[in-house]
Amino acid sequence: MRLLAALSGGVDSAVAAARAAAAGHEVTAVHMALMRDPSQTRLGARGCCSIEDASDARRSAAKLGLDFYVWDLSEEFEDLVVRDFLDTYAAGRTPNPCVRCNQFIKFQVLADRARALGFDAVVTGHYAQVQVASPEGGVVLRRAADRAKDQSYVLAAAGPEALARCLFPLGQVRSKAVVRAEAEDLGLPVSAKPDSFDICFVADGDTMGFLRARLGDRPGPIVDQAGVEVGRHRGAFGFTVGQRRGLRLGRPAADGRPRYVTAVDTARGVVEVGPAEALWVERFQVGQPVWLDAGARTLALAGELACEVQVRAHGRSLPAIVAVADETSRGGDRTASGRLGEVPGGLSEIPSQFGGVPGRLGEIPGDLEGVADGLGDAAGGLGGVPGDAADGRREQFGPWTGAGAILDVRLKEPLRGLAAGQSAVLYDDDKVLAHTLIV
Repeated sequence: MRLLAALSGGVDSAVAAARAAAAGHEVTAVHMALMRDPSQTRLGARGCCSIEDASDARRSAAKLGLDFYVWDLSEEFEDLVVRDFLDTYAAGRTPNPCVRCNQFIKFQVLADRARALGFDAVVTGHYAQVQVASPEGGVVLRRAADRAKDQSYVLAAAGPEALARCLFPLGQVRSKAVVRAEAEDLGLPVSAKPDSFDICFVADGDTMGFLRARLGDRPGPIVDQAGVEVGRHRGAFGFTVGQRRGLRLGRPAADGRPRYVTAVDTARGVVEVGPAEALWVERFQVGQPVWLDAGARTLALAGELACEVQVRAHGRSLPAIVAVADETSRGGDRTASGRLGEVPGGLSEIPSQFGGVPGRLGEIPGDLEGVADGLGDAAGGLGGVPGDAADGRREQFGPWTGAGAILDVRLKEPLRGLAAGQSAVLYDDDKVLAHTLIV
């Protein structure tokens, strides 16, 4: 097969490309240039899109004997990731730009270009396993063998059709040490390169400073749960439910205990704080799921789905019951975040092995170091997941999405610090059932 390997400049994507080439595929390497403004480009290795990363990607491709290209996707990245990041914070929700980047840049824009140029699939260094289950594009997405590196949480939003055209050669690797050893054996210049972290387009790591520069100062009060002002802020958009640091409260709590952000109202410019116990929830709602499993979709939309839910990229999953929210609870429940909101998301399922047929899933944000996808012979267009581009364009809803559906999630045990806008991914053991967004 003709494969396009997305090289981030890290060790994972380089080894994924090497494995694809060793399996006998015709591999071409590409690095995505995502920063439209040079001042946003990192000079260090904190993120995944620094100047050094582009150079490392080129050197890795040369070592592997692969043709190498740099594609300028900065306009698409600004429109689909950075703008959404700003809009989501401005609405009082907490975005996940790495999920968004995977969903729209890697598995839509990049994959669409690859297909237009005659490539059969995209290869990335993500840690996950994907298997094409049917010629119609049905896939199963599973956690990686290395649970510590698993990135199925951030890949779920891509949807089944996109995942069917990806290869993730690292999905069955047992540990990152194996990947580094393999890179060293191959003589790759990135074998000892540290994992990336932080938001790639926030060059200095100061998210609040980035938001104020783009959204302006919007001062307002910080209040306790009784509505008493206990401090001031320069923009409610920069706060996240569960946050404790950086509050600069002028009045300590009566009991002397720490206080946390419990709600954000950007319309009024108010940030609410309260005690740690106010962050715990046993029930919340999610919007517009993207399903990866037809049976789970039927149970959730027509009855009740017993599953596990994970709300953080590397957090633990908790047992839950998911069902369509009734009219009395829609929009009325406050999440642990205390915020009301809505958001897209969704997903289905996928298992597989690297070789002549469909492949594996790769890694993802917080760690954005490489990029890998799972490959599949099965046809299928990209998409399946809803989303609004900056130009107002609405993506087509695929058959696996739950457009308009609001689901009620009832946990078997309390969970602390939910934030509207974040992903909630549903699992059955290691199999991904759906991707949703907390509302």
